[in-house]
Amino acid sequence: MTGDLVAPGRGRGLRDVLHDRYLLQLIVRKEIQVRYRGSVLGILWSYIKPAAQFAVFYVAMGVFLGLNKGVQNYAVYLFSGIVVMNYFNEAFGNAARSIVGNGHLIKKIYLPRELFPVSSLWVAVVHFVPQAIVLLLASLITGWRPGLSHLAAIAGGFVIVAVFSLGLGLLFTTANVFFRDAENIVDLIAMVATWASPVLYMWTMVEQAVPGWMFKVYMLNPLTVAVELFHYGFWLPTAPEHGAYHVIPGLFSVWTPIALGVSIVFLWLGDLVFRRYEGQFAQEL
Repeated sequence: MTGDLVAPGRGRGLRDVLHDRYLLQLIVRKEIQVRYRGSVLGILWSYIKPAAQFAVFYVAMGVFLGLNKGVQNYAVYLFSGIVVMNYFNEAFGNAARSIVGNGHLIKKIYLPRELFPVSSLWVAVVHFVPQAIVLLLASLITGWRPGLSHLAAIAGGFVIVAVFSLGLGLLFTTANVFFRDAENIVDLIAMVATWASPVLYMWTMVEQAVPGWMFKVYMLNPLTVAVELFHYGFWLPTAPEHGAYHVIPGLFSVWTPIALGVSIVFLWLGDLVFRRYEGQFAQEL
């Protein structure tokens, strides 16, 4: 019996989320309701914001810099990357602010603290779905006929982003409780992430511009791999003139397992740090 006792305010980490799925549903529903309280357009903002973002990037990169001339169906290429980064930025950003943002609840009652960053991930998924539907329709219009490998690539990219963003979110939401400067670092990461992955440009441009070892470091970023998996799944079937040469060598056999491994390490580390300090959250808040 003694072995089952734990220090007050400390749980079993992410295992508590599986045990309290009903509470998770309530928190996700609450987060969505709060997000659109008083909003006229509501969930339609999930379409409007990405559309505006896409328009700006397409005009700047596709028209002004001429990338739409060198990349077949550049609109699909661009939007498939934007969808991935929007998913990451929302999941990571909201998870990193979830504990401080729900401080009023944490100070009053005890419930598994991991529910808050995990709920942020699910809210991001809710907003990811409308964008994915638009991407799917655009791909179908441009001749998308996916094979099993393309569907597997999309699923793999989705999982990598989910695991990586939750791991980072757990780390930074813990840091944010003690140091509010963490929020500025989160914003900085979100700003850099889009440019540090082949969202607006092609990976071949990076390979040609940097030494080989630097390109390998570039590929160690799980978001780079996730973006390329989405490109492989959504864009490549619509761009036959680019063919297989556009696929990064070892994308499935080397880089995807590495990206998943790096994401799992961050998730393990984030859960470890979160559990180590969650007992002090109510006091610090």
